[in-house]
Amino acid sequence: MNRVINLVLLGAIVSAVVASFAYLELDLHALVGNGGLGQMGEYAGRFLQPDLSAGHLRAVWRGALETLAMSGMGTLLAMVVGMLLALPAAGRFGWPLQGAARLLLNALRAIPELVWAALTVLAAGLGPNAGTLALALHTAGVLGRLFAEALENAPPEPAAAIRLQGGSQVAAFCFGTLPNLWPQLLAYSLYRWENNIR
Repeated sequence: MNRVINLVLLGAIVSAVVASFAYLELDLHALVGNGGLGQMGEYAGRFLQPDLSAGHLRAVWRGALETLAMSGMGTLLAMVVGMLLALPAAGRFGWPLQGAARLLLNALRAIPELVWAALTVLAAGLGPNAGTLALALHTAGVLGRLFAEALENAPPEPAAAIRLQGGSQVAAFCFGTLPNLWPQLLAYSLYRWENNIR
């Protein structure tokens, strides 16, 4: 019985693939004919002969530094905004702010960086500013959500002990909650920085 089900499932998958090719009207002859494969080979061959002229290497170096700067600044801005949104999203200021912060975090991370870039170009113009803002907005949504989950799962005892000794809420957070979370928050931030570099 299982063998029949597997064969039916396999037949359905093959039929779906064939139907997809027919529906999309893919022209496989254009890929291999009309010099398509030759053009792909020529393009790949150019990777084996890079341009090592001084002008080109200067442009590559400048682009690499700009990429690192954009990703670093975007991640740093996202860390600050993400933490500011993570506090209410973790329920630290009541349920109305929690719902609003979570909705904002969902919206920020649901929009891809390229769409944010298209929107920020309208506000900041072409250049690294738009890219930095786009990375910061999307990454703030991702980091804010991760930070909020870390805050929700943080052990409450250290902060409660500081409050019992007469410490303020801010002192309890800074000296009771944050030291336990710092390695996790830093790991999330470094991971997102690596994503932003790419």
